Amino acid sequence: MKALAVDFETASEERGSACSIGLAWVEDGIITRVEERLIRPKSMRFSGINIAIHGIRPEDVEDKPEFPEVMEEFADDIRHFPLIAHNAAFDFSVWRGALDQYRMRYPEITYFCSLKMVQKVWPELPSHRLNVVADFLQLRFRHHNAGEDAALCAAAALGVAKTLGVRGLDEIATRIRMVPGRLHARGYEPCSCRAK
Repeated sequence: MKALAVDFETASEERGSACSIGLAWVEDGIITRVEERLIRPKSMRFSGINIAIHGIRPEDVEDKPEFPEVMEEFADDIRHFPLIAHNAAFDFSVWRGALDQYRMRYPEITYFCSLKMVQKVWPELPSHRLNVVADFLQLRFRHHNAGEDAALCAAAALGVAKTLGVRGLDEIATRIRMVPGRLHARGYEPCSCRAK
């Protein structure tokens, strides 16, 4: 499997208010690298609820780069790896919201949702939130840290592939009837699963 798992934390209810990104690289079926970057949101408006969730405060990001600069660091990998997120609808709405704020073109991206994967493959779990998936996979995990969330998203996809006896995201998608999402210059298409 080759994939780049992505997770955003936001400063407020504004979708474009990314204040942290986590990325986890999967190559040859193993997680090879995990990175986290703090991001200075354009508006710098933080909600108390969001701070309570992830612990990131305005003073933590006031000297950090903004979204375009942070994303440029990973632009080559974003172009060359299939992307995955746990509850991709949220993370890719944050990405689109930030791109819209900066009036940037949408990159050409294909993405998959590990939440939809675990819902289909492990329906017996009491919940499919990352902390529950971590317990199921017997992994230590600190929730709402973007780097840890991205790494667990990657681990979930690897676990699903192992359960299904397949090697890659495309094979997982075929087995569970998932239609990958896409970002492109004309807009986006959400990741979805077809009914059987």
